[in-house]
Amino acid sequence: MSPFITENYKTFYFEERELTETTETTETTETTETTETIKGLEDVPGLGPVTAQKLRIAGYNTLESLALAPSRELVDTAGLTAEKAISLSLKAREILQIKFQTAEELLIQRKEITRLTTGSKNLDGILGGGVESRAILELIGEFGVGKTQICLTLCVTVQFPPERGGLGGRVLYIDAEGTFRPERIVEISRNQGVDPVDILKNIIVARAFNSDHQMLIGEKTDELVKTENLKLIIVDSIISHFRAEYIGRGTLASRQQKLNRHLHRLLRTAEIHNIPVVVTNQVVASPAMFFGPSTKPAGGHIIAHLSTNRVFIRKSKKTRRIAKIIDSSYLPEAECVFIISDKGIEDVS
Repeated sequence: MSPFITENYKTFYFEERELTETTETTETTETTETTETIKGLEDVPGLGPVTAQKLRIAGYNTLESLALAPSRELVDTAGLTAEKAISLSLKAREILQIKFQTAEELLIQRKEITRLTTGSKNLDGILGGGVESRAILELIGEFGVGKTQICLTLCVTVQFPPERGGLGGRVLYIDAEGTFRPERIVEISRNQGVDPVDILKNIIVARAFNSDHQMLIGEKTDELVKTENLKLIIVDSIISHFRAEYIGRGTLASRQQKLNRHLHRLLRTAEIHNIPVVVTNQVVASPAMFFGPSTKPAGGHIIAHLSTNRVFIRKSKKTRRIAKIIDSSYLPEAECVFIISDKGIEDVS
């Protein structure tokens, strides 16, 4: 990973690194470790430095990421045997004491959920108070409806203190379409009454050049959350590279499998670190729909199943936009109106 600074905001270019072949030596198999004594991957019984290096290169930097990773994924991405992957994953879960919970315990745990303001009280309202942590918010719509404008506004509001609706942290912006504009961040910041230079310094922009590159960046999010104090991850857009590279029905299965893995990784990062993930999605024509909308979200059932809350955005008069909750496990269907302004997005005055 080779970071460099462009103007006042940070841009990361991620490059794949090859793991040099080494002979793995006998690894320790201590079985009396407790949660308090575990400091890193190498402290997991049966997990030595060579395996830890493989896991880190594959994007598994914490016990939580190892515990929640499917064994098949560990085999494919870290080059472990199936037996080794299952064993290490189970040991990590034992150390973290991942077990069954009652609904009452889960309700108490959900009190840790945080919410981030979008800049619009109306939009916050239909989202249950703002963008939810440990979840994926999907913003759907055709070009020009304001999906990127919401994302750029969130880049600013996430840095607000909690009393102003923010999370007091930095943001990773995975830019798949080349639409991130620091000039717009400057405009939004000034009109929100905050220093644009400080805001730009806390936005990490990762330009994704293809679907594999985008997935590689996604695999590094667990590490970046810790090293960069990330409180929000944005992917704009989640589907564009996959649609461009996988054309025709013959490639659909491969595309959906990769998209599934990418979204699962993002969701796990959100859950482990208690942060929100926001993705934008395109639309496709739906000529069979004689009544109702003539478009539908791209990406099929994979994105639909993995997005916690789905918001469809459409144009209204001038700068007005209408946002509607079209799918959520707990939020009712509802819609609101907001406008795009020099503050980013805000309510209609």
